[in-house]
Amino acid sequence: KIGVAHAHKECHQLIIEASGSFEVVLDDGTIKYGITQCPFWGLHVPPGIWASEQVSSGSICLVLASHGYSEEDYIRNYDEFLKYVERQRNNRSIGTIENLLNNK
Repeated sequence: KIGVAHAHKECHQLIIEASGSFEVVLDDGTIKYGITQCPFWGLHVPPGIWASEQVSSGSICLVLASHGYSEEDYIRNYDEFLKYVERQRNNRSIGTIENLLNNK
């Protein structure tokens, strides 16, 4: 399996498994929630959520993004992500896994 992990500051993503299989662990800095992605189902990953994907070889994954590519929007280091989340929580401007699961 191939692993990919990062978060975004502003970009929303919709991840769709077109073929094969993959697992995603969503992390808001407090709670981690694992999901096995089903073919043709979409998974919304809002900004401020660390998404760690384990993709099987030969899988096809489609990602729709709310923003064009900007390296400045990416958080690629987990420790930097945790610092970012703490700053955003102090400003009350970040979502949580609990809100995501409750569609808030």
